[in-house]
Amino acid sequence: MSNNKKTHPRISWTFDEYTNSEIRRAAETGIYDIRGGGSKRKLPHFDDLLFLGASMSRYPLEGYRETCNTKVTLGTRYAKKPLELDIPITIAGMSFGALSGRAKEALGRGASMAGTSTTTGDGGMTPEERGQSKNLVYQLLPSRYGMNPDDLRKADAIEIVIGQGAKPGGGGMLLGQKISDRVAEMRTLPKGIDQRSACRHPDWTGPDDLKIKILEIREITGWKVPIFIKVAGARPYYDTALAVKAGADVVVLDGMQGGTAATQEVFIENVGQPTLACIRPAVDALQDLDQHRKVQLIISGGIRNGADVAKAMALGADAVSIGSAAMIALGDNDPKWEKDYNKLGTTAGAYDDWHEGNDPAGITTQKPELMKRFDPIAGGRRLSNYLKVMTLEAQTIARASGKNDLHNLEPEDLCALTVESAAMARVPLAGTSWIPGLKNKK
Repeated sequence: MSNNKKTHPRISWTFDEYTNSEIRRAAETGIYDIRGGGSKRKLPHFDDLLFLGASMSRYPLEGYRETCNTKVTLGTRYAKKPLELDIPITIAGMSFGALSGRAKEALGRGASMAGTSTTTGDGGMTPEERGQSKNLVYQLLPSRYGMNPDDLRKADAIEIVIGQGAKPGGGGMLLGQKISDRVAEMRTLPKGIDQRSACRHPDWTGPDDLKIKILEIREITGWKVPIFIKVAGARPYYDTALAVKAGADVVVLDGMQGGTAATQEVFIENVGQPTLACIRPAVDALQDLDQHRKVQLIISGGIRNGADVAKAMALGADAVSIGSAAMIALGDNDPKWEKDYNKLGTTAGAYDDWHEGNDPAGITTQKPELMKRFDPIAGGRRLSNYLKVMTLEAQTIARASGKNDLHNLEPEDLCALTVESAAMARVPLAGTSWIPGLKNKK
C-alpha cells in the first residue's frame, strides 16, 4: 500500500539559505564577499552573564541618595597629561573616508557632551573632529594614511593599532567609490582607486622595535600624552604582556564582535576570539606583570548597553569602547530609510555594504547628496543621550551590587548561564559553585 503523504521540506543547518546564496554569489562572480560591520554569527557574549545583585549577604546602595563614581583616568603610567574622562565609555576609531566628515563631527560632539573621548581612525585628523572633540585620540595605523606629525601633536592621546577584532592579521580596505577629492588629498592617494591598507607596520618587526617607536612618539609629543596600543582578540595574554613590555600606557583589546569599515566576510566570521573570551587572559597578563589598574585595559567589540559596560568592568576592564553602537545611535540602519535600503537590495538593520558608499543615512558615504541627509548637531545629541543612558544603566547595576564605583565591580558579582561563558569569564555556572576548567571552590 503506497503512502502519498510527504514530509515537510527541511533546509539543511549546514547548507542554510544564506550559505547557499553565498555559494551561488561566489560561483557567479569569482570574488570573495566584502562587507562592513562585525561578526553576525551567534557567539558567547555578555548576555550569557548575570549580576547576582544584593540581598541579605550584600548591602545595596540607594540610587537617589548614594553616589556611584564613573570617572576614569587613562594613561597614568608615563604620560604627563593622562586622559581624565567622566565616563568609562569611549568612542572607537572610525576613519574619515569610511565615515563622512559630518559623521566624524557628530562623534566628536557627542563624546564631548558626555565627557569622554573619540578616536580618529585610519585616514588622519579632520578639522571638524578636532574642533568638536574635547579629548581626541590619534590613531597610528600600518597604512600611515593621513599621518601628519603636526596633527600628532594636537592629539590628547596616541593609539598605535596593531590589529582589529574583525580582522586580526588583516589590513583595512577603502574602495575607490569612497575616495573623493578630499579623502584622496588627506591620504595621498589617487582619486577613485581602490586601496588596501597594510596588515603590519613598516617601522618594526616585533615588540623590541615597538618599544623604540613608542619612545620616538613620546619625544615628538614631549611625553605629555598617553600611548595606547590596540590589539585584536587573537592571543590576548601574550599580546597584552608584550604591549606592556613595550611601554604602553593603555591596552585596547578588540574582540571579534568589533566592527570594520570593510573586509572579507570570511575574515569577519572565522578569525579571532569572542570579546568575552579575551578579557580574563588580558587581565591575567596585567596581574602577572603587576600592572593591573596601572596600565589601563579598554575592552571593545560588541558593547551595546550599560549591562555590557558593567560586566566588562567586573571582569577587570578599566573602560570600554564602542563603534558599531555609536553609529546606530547616530542613525545608521535607521528604519526611516527603509525604502532606500530596499532599493539597495537589503533592509534596515542588515545594511553592511558600507564600502560601496551608498549609505542612505549619510554616515558611511562621501556622496554630497547623501551626506546632506545627516545633521551632525542632532547626531551628536543622540550619541550623547545614548552614552548617558549606558552610564546610568551601569551605575544602577553597580549600586544594586553594593558598589559606589564602577571599578569596584568584580567577578564575584557575576554568574554564568552557559558552560562556555562560565569557562571564558571564569565565574560560576548559575546555581552552582562550578567554574569549568578550575578546581571547585566552595
